Amino acid sequence: MQLRVVDDADARAAGAGGSQVVDLDELCRLAAREMIAVALEAERRAYLERHAGAVDGEGRRLVVGNGYAREREITTAAGRVAVRAPRVRDRRADEQFISAILPPYMRRSPKVSEVLPLLYLRGLSTGDFVPALGAFFGSEAGLSASTVQRLTEAWQAEHRRWQERSVAAVDYVYLFADGVHFNVRLEEDRLCCLVLVGVRLDGTKELVAVQDGYREDTQSWLDLLRDLKERGMTAPALAIGDGALGFWAALREVFPATREQRCWFHRAANVLAALPDRKRAEATTALRAISTAETRAAALDAAHAFAEQFAEWPRATAKITDDLERLLAFHDFPAEHHVHLRTTNPIESTFSTVRLRQRVTKGAGSREAGLAMAFKLLEAAQQRWRRVNAPHLVALVRAGARFIDGQLQERTSEEDGVEERDAA
Repeated sequence: MQLRVVDDADARAAGAGGSQVVDLDELCRLAAREMIAVALEAERRAYLERHAGAVDGEGRRLVVGNGYAREREITTAAGRVAVRAPRVRDRRADEQFISAILPPYMRRSPKVSEVLPLLYLRGLSTGDFVPALGAFFGSEAGLSASTVQRLTEAWQAEHRRWQERSVAAVDYVYLFADGVHFNVRLEEDRLCCLVLVGVRLDGTKELVAVQDGYREDTQSWLDLLRDLKERGMTAPALAIGDGALGFWAALREVFPATREQRCWFHRAANVLAALPDRKRAEATTALRAISTAETRAAALDAAHAFAEQFAEWPRATAKITDDLERLLAFHDFPAEHHVHLRTTNPIESTFSTVRLRQRVTKGAGSREAGLAMAFKLLEAAQQRWRRVNAPHLVALVRAGARFIDGQLQERTSEEDGVEERDAA
């Protein structure tokens, strides 16, 4: 699409061929360049005003503007944009102006880097990134195969360092677990990532682990959980995951005190798969009545009603009635947290578009590269994960507060006496 832009001179020379045709994408790049320039100037001005009172012995300002750096091109979502960064001369000891908008040596927007893991996990080879992204950004500059290769290697190294970090200083009260499979260019088998996401004491969700599981077996999860325990991880109060995972056997061995909550998203899908198509809409409504019931008693009544309503399909009803304790564990935790604890949504939503791919791309890929890409994709998504509702209640859960049907219960004098005897 193209726009016809006419300036004042063109208007005066109407009919004389004075109009100029501007491509819409180019117009977006020009607008982006102007907005970046304005934002950078505002950032410098704010820094200068903040330190206007810093003067030397002769009253001369120690922090002053210092022209502009040489022009450089930045790859952004709007395409390649030429930018001249404002400079500041700061003569104070150990002080330096560093732009938060455009850090030194930055050549691409962080959002651009987020696109690369997604493309890789959807089956696009790193060699295909250059023409694919070059067509989108309007230029292949800054997107060479060697650049992409260096990024991939840097992410692999970053993932390895991250896997070895200590987690002793972090307390994960809730833990979401899932095994994510990708049809990514692997000759031996599909890539399977074991993913853990935790909820900290302040209610924020945080990526805990991304590890190669080869398959979702107990031994793979055991290796991961034992490693986390050795690095200082304490037992979560509640773990949420798919009922088919080998994760549960591993959890019981490494963190036996942790409660178990089955993911309703996965369980509902399994139940519907065991029912004929004509019954699935009806069953979806019945399942929702169980999972969203406000009390455990109401949920049990809804589960029994479901079993009677679909008694003709015992394989489907057994998936609910045989595992009710683990499907309804969330009722023993704050009601405000129930919407978070019923599913492994932080993991599911992050990989939803990647899971849609069914065709394996030709050519063998690297498991390590695939893991690094999954790690970067989750790391970027982590910035968008919102805290759990009523985050102040997470600390109460960790402190051992008792909840019935999501409501906090007052401690009895008898319970206090038992704790005092135990402490003695």
